[in-house]
Amino acid sequence: MDNDAIPPFNVPPPPVTPPPVIAPPTPPRPRKSRGWMIFALALLVLLAVSVLFNIGNVFQSVVHVQGLQVHRFAGPRLEETLVEDNNTSAKIAVVNIDGIITSREMDQSGYNMVDVVKAQLKRAKEDHKVKAVILKVDSPGGEVLASDDISKAITEFQKQSCKPVIASMGSLAASGGYYVSAPCQWIVANELTITGSIGVIMSTWNYRGLMNKVGLQPFTFKSGKFKDMLNGSREPGEITPEEKDMVQKLINETYDKFKSVVAEGRRYAHDKNKSEGQALARDWEDYADGRVLSGKEAQQFGFVDELGDFDDAADRAKEIVGIHDANLVEYRVRYDLSDFFRMFGKSDAHGVKVDLGVEFPKLEAGRLYFLSPTYLH
Repeated sequence: MDNDAIPPFNVPPPPVTPPPVIAPPTPPRPRKSRGWMIFALALLVLLAVSVLFNIGNVFQSVVHVQGLQVHRFAGPRLEETLVEDNNTSAKIAVVNIDGIITSREMDQSGYNMVDVVKAQLKRAKEDHKVKAVILKVDSPGGEVLASDDISKAITEFQKQSCKPVIASMGSLAASGGYYVSAPCQWIVANELTITGSIGVIMSTWNYRGLMNKVGLQPFTFKSGKFKDMLNGSREPGEITPEEKDMVQKLINETYDKFKSVVAEGRRYAHDKNKSEGQALARDWEDYADGRVLSGKEAQQFGFVDELGDFDDAADRAKEIVGIHDANLVEYRVRYDLSDFFRMFGKSDAHGVKVDLGVEFPKLEAGRLYFLSPTYLH
């Protein structure tokens, strides 16, 4: 036997080669999101556009000198909107008095109801195609000064433009709502319209009794003896008859102004309308004691010329100016991106607003109002 064929007893087996280690593929590096870059770019574009709009508005507000005349362009930006197309060139402008008449800012535009109404009347005066204006009123009244400003604007518009204003009363045109209607050349009301309420109201609160209950003692420093005569922290017995007379005198003075606006407005309307309209009854002041009237009652006493609706007011406007048909237009406030950005600069100091489906008046103590009592309760 060949010794070379016998493997050695103590020789180790050959080493086993381990299988190759296969490393998993390296995941791709996540791409950085560019969403924030797109958002920032869009914001910059909007900002640039807003700046351009503001520059344009500044140029529109710049004083332009033509010869010796100086012209200013300011006020709300209005856009004519076609309400009813009757395929004609003649127009009747519709101006809305809706809700509380106030000098508060309406929205982010920074303008109030008085500013907007004045701008709308100015636009109607300058457009030779506008033949008449319909004042569409659905208001319980509001602030004395705001109501008076609108009333004066209507009076001046009719005198300067020789275009009539026809009031169309909705469900409510009382107190200040009637105050702004009185200067109109013609007044149309539904027989169920709540109107009248000719009078003035001013209210305040006396909370001294509550202060006494919780142990609060007021200290007031004043320059004159009447400086705090409407202060609600005083004892009711401290209000002197002299102070009450002073406040009542102010109320009576404003009330006399209301009656003079009614008398002058209805006299102007009667002179224009002759026998077609309604003249004030001789005893009309007996019904100007704050009471509310229906449209039918108001016509009987001469506060209203005609019973009807908005269509009747439009027909009357066409009849007065002697045209067969007209397009109805409104001048609505136009907003742009500058108004959008202005919203972010304002905060609501009153917190959360709950919409209850009805607008309550924001009455301020010590402020005079032409406001219907039916709206206060």
